[in-house]
Amino acid sequence: MVRQSSRARLQTLERASTAEPALATVSRENNNGRTTVVLSWDFSASRERVWQLLTSPEQLVAWAPFTADRDLSQVGRAVLRMIDEDTSGPIELACVVFAADPPQLLEHSWAADTLAWRLSVAGALTRLTLHQTLADERMASAITAGWHLCLVVATSVLGGHPAPPIRGMAALEHGWRQLNERYAVALGVPASVIA
Repeated sequence: MVRQSSRARLQTLERASTAEPALATVSRENNNGRTTVVLSWDFSASRERVWQLLTSPEQLVAWAPFTADRDLSQVGRAVLRMIDEDTSGPIELACVVFAADPPQLLEHSWAADTLAWRLSVAGALTRLTLHQTLADERMASAITAGWHLCLVVATSVLGGHPAPPIRGMAALEHGWRQLNERYAVALGVPASVIA
């Protein structure tokens, strides 16, 4: 039996805690002259459970940068309320749910962007593929880095050990800058600049 010294174990833990997180699978597409970022993320949960996470206001508030005034599983108008402790009050955005086909497709507006959330079975996992068509293509890496942090929290929520949501300026304390740089490389774009 080989035993690792306590000093060696500590060094191993330090390396593990400073390792860069794996990036989501990402790509860019051209959608009628606009840039669409495509991000895929796997969850150890059923499609129905992930669908609830995407559509239920009570679930959205636990992980997303917004919540909604109603369940998003029905086509029609809604209001998205941005959740950001850094602002003086809630920011409300008119939203239209264009498609809702439970538990496989949710498509809606988010300000001038369009989000299409697709859920598929990938072995024992549920694969979420987000297509976000951007109003400002310069925001590609910033938005992808933000979704990465949100989906880490969503994973913890689905796993039954919810981490606090990461929103607004708090993202800077959770590696957003590094993720922004790394996703810029992965997407083949300049890193987004946030003033």
